[in-house]
Amino acid sequence: MEGENEFKISREFNAPRELMFEMWTNPEHLNHWWGPAGMNATTKKLELKPGGIFHYFIESPDGFTLYGRFIYKEIIRPEKLVFVVSFSDVNEGISRHPLAPTWPAEMLSTIVFTERNGKTTLDMTAVALNASEEEIKTFVDGFAGMNEGWGGTFSKLMNYLPMISLTDKI
Repeated sequence: MEGENEFKISREFNAPRELMFEMWTNPEHLNHWWGPAGMNATTKKLELKPGGIFHYFIESPDGFTLYGRFIYKEIIRPEKLVFVVSFSDVNEGISRHPLAPTWPAEMLSTIVFTERNGKTTLDMTAVALNASEEEIKTFVDGFAGMNEGWGGTFSKLMNYLPMISLTDKI
């Protein structure tokens, strides 16, 4: 039952779809809002093409550092991004969640941007990829924490959006 094992979250942003797509694909923007509340992001590499990588790290004020990566599968500007998400090491390799060893090594995420009246709804889904039953259970059990984490990330994005305009995006 994929629906039960699929994480879903949606948010509406007061920004046009093209700008929202840029927020997710331009390192200059990602560095301002990406990651959980209280953590700062740094893009190490971003290759926006199928098979390309977004490799980054996030760091807390006390120095805790965590690497992550996306491998892009599908890019339809400005409406859709599909990518495989993993925790990572400094060399772009896949690593395990540092606090949850049974967390899936890979998750397939899809983001769809839908614009209406100048506002964009972001719909995101994620499923555990190539995961064992134990990893799927850990993933599903983590949905509440994922909602909280994404809530903080989306709040950072909402706070960043008024600082820029569509003409400043590039």
